[in-house]
Amino acid sequence: MEKAEYLHKVQYYETDQMGVVHHSNYIRWFEESRIDFLEESGLSYSLMERDGIISPVTGVECKYRSPVKFGDSVYIHTKIDSFNGITFSLSYRVTDTSTGKLRAEGSSSHCFINKKGNLMSLKKENETYYHLFSKLFESK
Repeated sequence: MEKAEYLHKVQYYETDQMGVVHHSNYIRWFEESRIDFLEESGLSYSLMERDGIISPVTGVECKYRSPVKFGDSVYIHTKIDSFNGITFSLSYRVTDTSTGKLRAEGSSSHCFINKKGNLMSLKKENETYYHLFSKLFESK
């Protein structure tokens, strides 16, 4: 499943002295898009945390293709690439809303931990979320 509706309008504070978006902001956009993607897929991150499931970032990668500037708007297309009950990964494509031009692409990987910080298997510890993530992955 891919969701292309996450819209981000670039704010002035996200730019650097060269007048383009600072590279660190793309990673923030990925995280915003991830939470939105999960929410839209019926996996509310706030409810997951309430239920004791946290999914921290274990890795992230970004390739910058063309600059984004203040006032631009971009779509972040998010897609789930893998899920095994303990970890999952997502990919992202950042495109200009006006031209469709690719601005950046990347990926992030995550694991599931409990509130004590221990790695967890959704299949063993929360079958409801396991089935929701499985369904999301199978629909990709």
